[in-house]
Amino acid sequence: MRIAVEGCCHDELEIIYGVLEHIQHLENTKIDLLLMCGDFEATRNPDDLACMAVPAKYRDMKYFYKYYKGEKKAPILTIVIGGNHEASNYMQELPYGGWLAPNIYYLGYAGIINVGGLRIGGISGIYKECDYHKGHFEKPPYTESAMRSCNHTRSLEVFRLKQVYKDVDIMLSHDWPLQAVYAGDVEYLRSFKPHFKEPIMQKTLGSPAAQEVLTHLKPKYWFSAHLHCKYPAVIKHRGEGENKITKFLALDKCLPMKDFLQVLDLPSSMEPPYKIQLDAEWLVILKNTNHLLNLNDSVRCMPRVGGEERYDFKVTDAEITRLLENFGGDLTLPENFQFTAQPYDGTSDIRNGRQPMCRVNPQTTLLCQMLGITDPFAVFCGQSNEENITRGCYMQIRCEGLFYSLLLNIACCWVFVNCPNSTSLG
Repeated sequence: MRIAVEGCCHDELEIIYGVLEHIQHLENTKIDLLLMCGDFEATRNPDDLACMAVPAKYRDMKYFYKYYKGEKKAPILTIVIGGNHEASNYMQELPYGGWLAPNIYYLGYAGIINVGGLRIGGISGIYKECDYHKGHFEKPPYTESAMRSCNHTRSLEVFRLKQVYKDVDIMLSHDWPLQAVYAGDVEYLRSFKPHFKEPIMQKTLGSPAAQEVLTHLKPKYWFSAHLHCKYPAVIKHRGEGENKITKFLALDKCLPMKDFLQVLDLPSSMEPPYKIQLDAEWLVILKNTNHLLNLNDSVRCMPRVGGEERYDFKVTDAEITRLLENFGGDLTLPENFQFTAQPYDGTSDIRNGRQPMCRVNPQTTLLCQMLGITDPFAVFCGQSNEENITRGCYMQIRCEGLFYSLLLNIACCWVFVNCPNSTSLG
């Protein structure tokens, strides 16, 4: 499988896809998958621009809205994570992942999927200690503070990723794991980015949250962006009876003469065209840790060894078997993208945007119903936690066989009725 990796996108989609088309033409090859490491800026309209944590002078409608409205379609299957400059109201509609536009998939706050036999994970946002242990309390219309904090990584997502024990091939993060800096050519980095000298000395350049995930998962590859430079490193994992390495690469933002793109070939166990498949282990983890979701700004530390709460949610084979049965044995992601906002018309004044109220996304509704987990925006829109779980949490109702089959059929019919071009869940 030929995979392209891109650093900070900043809604330069047409440029990025154009460069990839040029590479394919020159090399007479096909790129199967594009991975983007944050600051994607999925702005559908001026209202989304008003929800971006950037100075007003940097708010601009570029290309994404054309892909959202169907004027163009992404020519390559594209997987993205969130950074610290995003249309946060749209990203928050899809906390567990979903289609931002046809052929462009967002991994959510954190997530793991399978494409072509490769297991690909990601964690969105950047690390800020002041918000790390808080809940996902932010919702539009945002305060100035909340507009920024909603792009900050939370401990819940790190805790969930640390429950993953099956091998991960690729991980994406926006900011770098702490260890990555010191596993590469530090002197080069200091000379290329002189203002990094102090944080390098203080060992604060990077994310301790991403480092925790790196130490636990030990993926084969880890890609990041955020610091606007290309930086390779080989991270060695030392432990009893293991000698694993992670090949790390950070990439620049999409600008002329910048190293913002890398293409690599990885073996695949499947034949193209490649489809996204949900990951059974990750879905079980989401279900089993739903009670840890916090939707206010209070501090909520995750369970730990020696505490009173359960801290180990390692997934069993029986749990995976049951989940697969409930999904009809097929975790292929349906192409169930839907509009949740009016796209930009291409002519109106982008400065007239106003922050919208939060909206529930049907993609999130379906997944929450299938797993019996909480949709934060459904709660914020006036539906209580209990009401949300009652409507969707069939796994908590201790019935067997026929009830599961009926609910699965209802969910599949919902996808078909609302999205005639979508594929079935099972």
